Amino acid sequence: MINFKKTYVLKLYVAGNTTNSIKALKILKNILEDEFKGVYALKVIDVLKNPQLAEEDKILATPTLAKILPSPVRKIIGDLSDREKVLIGLDLLYEEMREREDN
Repeated sequence: MINFKKTYVLKLYVAGNTTNSIKALKILKNILEDEFKGVYALKVIDVLKNPQLAEEDKILATPTLAKILPSPVRKIIGDLSDREKVLIGLDLLYEEMREREDN
């Protein structure tokens, strides 16, 4: 039996190369590497360079982290430094706990 791992698709919206943007990306990469090593795709979108993408996705503030897949879409706006809050806010912590219980 082949075990297909779920892939998480995330978008991080930032405004330029600011301290907050760099900090958010660094924190997020640490969380993803620790918790979801190899099973995620992260796209970083600079809303200053791509305002139309921010508008289409209804992004009103940065940094904003959006979990696109698996459904449902979840968003976290602002500080990403509280690891558990990020995982719970994106509904990732509960999914991981459920999968571990199933195995």
